[in-house]
Amino acid sequence: MNKKRLIGLAATAAAALALAGCAGGDADGGDAGTGGGGGDAAACANTIVNADAEQVTVWAWYPAFEGVVDVFNENHDDVQVCWVNAGVGKDVYPKFSTALEAGNGAPDVIQLENEVIPSFTIREGLVDLVEYGIDEKEDQYAPGAWSDVSSGDAVYAVPVDLGPVGMLYRADILEEFGIEVPTTWDELAAASQQLKDAGSESFLANYPTNGRSFSQALFAQAGNVPFDFSTENIEEIGIEVDDAATKQVLEYWFELIDAGVVSADDRSTPDFNTAVVNGRHATYLAAAWGPGYLMGLEEEADPDARWAAAPLPQWDPENPVFVNWGGSSFGVTSQAQNPELSALVASELFGTEEAWKVGIEEGALFPTYLPVLESDYFVEMEYPFFGGQKINKDVFLEAAAAYEGFTFSPFQTFAYDKLTEAQASVLQGAATIDEALATYQKSLEDYATSQGFTLK
Repeated sequence: MNKKRLIGLAATAAAALALAGCAGGDADGGDAGTGGGGGDAAACANTIVNADAEQVTVWAWYPAFEGVVDVFNENHDDVQVCWVNAGVGKDVYPKFSTALEAGNGAPDVIQLENEVIPSFTIREGLVDLVEYGIDEKEDQYAPGAWSDVSSGDAVYAVPVDLGPVGMLYRADILEEFGIEVPTTWDELAAASQQLKDAGSESFLANYPTNGRSFSQALFAQAGNVPFDFSTENIEEIGIEVDDAATKQVLEYWFELIDAGVVSADDRSTPDFNTAVVNGRHATYLAAAWGPGYLMGLEEEADPDARWAAAPLPQWDPENPVFVNWGGSSFGVTSQAQNPELSALVASELFGTEEAWKVGIEEGALFPTYLPVLESDYFVEMEYPFFGGQKINKDVFLEAAAAYEGFTFSPFQTFAYDKLTEAQASVLQGAATIDEALATYQKSLEDYATSQGFTLK
């Protein structure tokens, strides 16, 4: 493969990527500060407790992250974290990409959504942490999360949070119209028709054609495996997006959309936020960070709303399949001044219950760190917004335990863009599902070969 072409591919993919489903909230963009090695303490968004200790610069946008950094710094005399608020993923990735191009300016440690890791590993932008013993900590993390940050024998990041998927629903609306909480997709389809026939102004569900990683999670539940890729052989990739599983999901949702019993509102818009909290949608298919999203909109919500959580509906309840949507991790960059110390920071920032209580209670993160994930504190946690329901125990823990990981492509953003185009063409009546999927498949194959990949 042409190395220059490959680097150009990854740079384009990274620069274009927008925040898509991690548990992190919005963060103010700012000066990316000095990269590699800590440098100017004035650039740090946090307080340095021990000015004589070596500093490790971290770019991250996790909610309430300053509190997590403070916990780390107060408990470490030999190293201090200098947190630089470089903005959310869509802001950080172009900055990181530019630093890789320039050969300087990257931080020591960087927060990455798991789906972008291949885009940076093929550019040698991330350190294989196995060299620093991270593989010895594998049994401390949820297996699916560990798989997401690994490729072959290499481990390119330390998992932090995940997004196992469940269903949040308006218990008051379902009870008013005598709707049982659906446990299968067939039941959801029937309940959607029942709600419409009863004259409700609410739709039971919403399928956004701009859902990208959300749609991919539903495809994966039906059995789709879109990419076969490993950094052990970066020149080859397998692509299968025009398959029976993807077609099954699209046929299901577009039949309901065409019947007028579910909505097709785009996600990530002000109108969508309003629709979620004012009752237009009686369910909200969401990752484990979804409850935090809802709670953040509480002031705008219907004051009489009663929310609850249930598992994601299944195609075959006898053989349930649970999926994940989002998740992020800490990678050590190839420009880190002290990779060994940076690896320690990456693995220990969220390596205590004290730090995780900040992340969970103030940042609504869903942990991958098993000592916390499996603790009574997290399992038995009650959520007042959900009427005191133990939503982790009831819904998300089972989904997280069953998640086995997912293989992303080194041009994931391009793939998502083409998926959005394919679904929009069906919604607008410009193409059938078969035509849209065939176009989607060909566009990815053509792009991959144009960038020098060999198709498996």
